[in-house]
Amino acid sequence: MGLGRAGLACAAALLLLLLPALGAQAAAGDFDPYGVLGVGRSSSQADIKKAYKRLAREWHPDKNKDPGAEDKFIQISKAYEILSNEEKRANFDRYGDAGESQGYSQHQQRQFHHFHEGFYFDESFFHFPFNSERRDSSDEKYLLHFSHYVNEIVPDSFKKPYLIKITSDWCFSCIHIEPVWKEVAQELEALGVGIGVVHAGYERRLAHHLGAHSTPSLLGLVNGKITFFHNAVIRENLRQFVENLLPGNLVEKITDKNYIRFLSNWKKENKPHVLLFDHMPVVPLLYKLAAFAYRDYLSFGYVYVGLRGTEELSSQYNINVYTPTMMIFKEHIDKPADVVQARDMKKQLIDDFLSQNKFLMAARLTSQRLFAELCPVKKSHRQRKHCVVLLTGEGDKFAEAYEAFLTFAVANTKDTLKFAHIYNDRQPEFADALLMDDEKYRGKSAVVILERRNNAGKVAYKTLEEAWRGSKEDNFILLDLLDQLRTDPGFLSSETVLVDLNDELAPMFLIRWLYSVLDYISDCWDSLFHSNWREMMPLLSLLFSALFILFGTVIVQAFSDSNDTRDSPPSEKEETAAKTEKNDASFSKESSSRIPKKGFVEVTELTDINYNSNLVRLRPGHMNVVLILSNSTKTALLQKFALEVYTFTGSSSLHFSFLSLDKHREWLEYLLEFAQDAAPIPNQYDKHFLERDYTGYVLALNGHKKYFCLFKPHRSGDEGGTLALCEDYDSSLHTEARGKPSCSPGSRFLKNKLHKLSFWMERLLEGSLQRFYIPSWPALD
Repeated sequence: MGLGRAGLACAAALLLLLLPALGAQAAAGDFDPYGVLGVGRSSSQADIKKAYKRLAREWHPDKNKDPGAEDKFIQISKAYEILSNEEKRANFDRYGDAGESQGYSQHQQRQFHHFHEGFYFDESFFHFPFNSERRDSSDEKYLLHFSHYVNEIVPDSFKKPYLIKITSDWCFSCIHIEPVWKEVAQELEALGVGIGVVHAGYERRLAHHLGAHSTPSLLGLVNGKITFFHNAVIRENLRQFVENLLPGNLVEKITDKNYIRFLSNWKKENKPHVLLFDHMPVVPLLYKLAAFAYRDYLSFGYVYVGLRGTEELSSQYNINVYTPTMMIFKEHIDKPADVVQARDMKKQLIDDFLSQNKFLMAARLTSQRLFAELCPVKKSHRQRKHCVVLLTGEGDKFAEAYEAFLTFAVANTKDTLKFAHIYNDRQPEFADALLMDDEKYRGKSAVVILERRNNAGKVAYKTLEEAWRGSKEDNFILLDLLDQLRTDPGFLSSETVLVDLNDELAPMFLIRWLYSVLDYISDCWDSLFHSNWREMMPLLSLLFSALFILFGTVIVQAFSDSNDTRDSPPSEKEETAAKTEKNDASFSKESSSRIPKKGFVEVTELTDINYNSNLVRLRPGHMNVVLILSNSTKTALLQKFALEVYTFTGSSSLHFSFLSLDKHREWLEYLLEFAQDAAPIPNQYDKHFLERDYTGYVLALNGHKKYFCLFKPHRSGDEGGTLALCEDYDSSLHTEARGKPSCSPGSRFLKNKLHKLSFWMERLLEGSLQRFYIPSWPALD
């Protein structure tokens, strides 16, 4: 019996040792990258890459609408990731490992090493860590979608900065930064920074909108402006990055020398002023974030109590230097209107404190927004908000009346009652609507009690019968009216419509324009400094276009003849070229009216260097007419192409190029896949798979709208010629039998390939050719 138990224990231990190997074999059996790509184990890297591109185009979710296309595309990407890496491929061939471990032998050693410490299971044999199902759950609450970003995140970025991470599946670098990201995201969110995560695989539109061309990418968003993070992903760099997103003038450093000036600016800025006393030498990020959120309502200053030169200030307001203290100053700078002290200032405590002190005791109405916040529209009989407004003038003459009104406001503060004042000469329409140009108020101050009835400007109000002088009698009369208002809502018997207030503190147009220019220059310098050429391309394009127009105009004017070349008769060379194009009487008549502006045809080669400028970023309305040729047919086809398109060179919207079939056959075949009805391509098992001849094909490419038209070469066997239109197709795309003289580059057949191209060009300009649309322009490798 004892021997049986010992045997069972040994069998169990042996099973546990073999379990990882069985898991590896099961994983290898479930996923075979060779089978997914349809290649053999002896296939070269070129064959693997070709198979991957073919399958990726076929199963890409944007092109293939099959419900399982996305899963199939992920499997194809996973298989190519393993087989394209020699080390991972060797691991798979040797151990059946998909690339996540160092090989079975090393893994088995680790299992044996930990066997005496306890039973050990490695989950990597059963789960692939880069699958979307294994994404960290902490990122789920931060995931952003395009509509959510546009409608909520961007407007909210004017109140707080956002730190956004762009990630994706199959991203190894994303795994490396994850611990730092978790720590920083949790810390910054507690301070008031917005956190967002964009999954590029599922939110391609949003990732493209943000300009994230690789993963992982980190960026900041503030005031609707995007800034990319370029440094090493460590905690200190990310905190500094977020701090640098904020404007530099949010918080002013305050000492004994400037605190009186700072606090006295309440009248000019029409804002309460906030002072934070702390023993930190630098302004805390939490305080900067609060200053950014409330910058439209409050002005912020910071006092470093450990600095020499702040003793008078600390003594003046009896500050405890060991405890952070925040004070709000309003119309009176000798004592604060409100104070809060706490050893650990939290975001919620600061928000509550600042939101309760956003306005002065008797704020000046300087804009319609401020008027709407101080005096909101009545929503119900229980939510009545009344405003007591002093209509006065500027200067010492009206100072006594204002001081008396301010004293009354401080003594009668209530939640349902707000006090404000307005300068008659700065808001004349507002004053005239309430005072009705009454002579007894001219040159004097007046007090009006009002209630806003709707957003269209309708108000109910009552004006004190006599001008406001600030006497005790005036105070008693106003207090009696407010008591009647509390018991009788119908007390406000007069009604009028107020126009929107002028924004008195808005900067001048020239200043706003200057700030915009400075921001734009700062953005350009930042992009240039970090060599972010993708973001710099629009600026460089604009700069070179401006230089080209400037210097091009000067050069043309300097070297142009006194006679206008457009009115001069065509040269002898132009007449000769035009005669060669006269195939029939009607075409001769049309071509004679289209005289080119120059005596030659500019045909440039389409390469990976000029691919973006000549096609991808081609201006709207412009097209690039591309001739397909090979090295052996280059000279003959270019000469014929120039003769055929010569009469169309006068159009500034047409550009002419040629593409080498020997270099870019794969790019051409990708485009022709979208024109299967006009130019079907035989599959790779066709005996003519490697003999397809595309020389003489002409593609008219519209880079902006992403479509092309196709000209198929004329067949030599047609009598009288066949018009090579986009919609006309001959299924015979193969080359002639080898050895026939008609296939040689110098034969008559080669010269006739572009026969009738000029008629095709006419139909291209008319817009009557069939168009083949593509989702995006492929890369020109």
